[in-house]
Amino acid sequence: MQPQDSAARYLQVKHFILEQIAGGELPPGARVPSENELVRRLTVARMTANRALRELAADGVLVRVAGVGTFVAEQRVHAHPLEVRNIADEIRSRGHTHSVRVVALQSVPARGAAAERSGVRPGSTLFYSLLVHCEDGEPLQVEERHVNPQAAPDYLQHDFTRTTPHEILVRAAPLQRAEHTVRALVPEARIRRLLRLGAGEAALLIRRRTYSKGRIASIADLYHPGSRYELTATI
Repeated sequence: MQPQDSAARYLQVKHFILEQIAGGELPPGARVPSENELVRRLTVARMTANRALRELAADGVLVRVAGVGTFVAEQRVHAHPLEVRNIADEIRSRGHTHSVRVVALQSVPARGAAAERSGVRPGSTLFYSLLVHCEDGEPLQVEERHVNPQAAPDYLQHDFTRTTPHEILVRAAPLQRAEHTVRALVPEARIRRLLRLGAGEAALLIRRRTYSKGRIASIADLYHPGSRYELTATI
């Protein structure tokens, strides 16, 4: 029973700090309550407070300065093997026209893989969007995304024919880190229809998970027609 109680208390400290950051009480650069202050305010052991601060620092949420204190980190975009880019900017940089077709935009219960990838309990609410991004009228990307409502509470209120999920999330949930998986596959029928692919035609799938303020902000599956899209990088 003791280990479970200890784990619950340590998570309580983490959630307390994350809620203060998300609510604006602790903006970037602000000093975070010390271990002693957390012990008094939350009635936890010093080791419990220390573990919470250490893990938040390891996640990039906090910065610890020896002999000075612990501070909220600046939420800057970090470099990744695949840059997190705005598809609209990518298309416009080629001198072409970007347009969007909104297929779905709604609240959904978190189920199966979506719940697991989003780090939420099954049955919790997620925001869901399914968009087709076009370049000069030709489908270039199908974006299937689940968003944590705590990261972007007004996500469903936006007109995605005028702005992109990337632009909304950059403002609401500044990128802390991202995870990517890239694979080639023959997508299921609904994705093939949206991309206007033939029955055996391959697509390039980028699976992305982004973090902000120590939590998973969104997960996305980004499908591209294999014959019309490629990834390039300079290392």
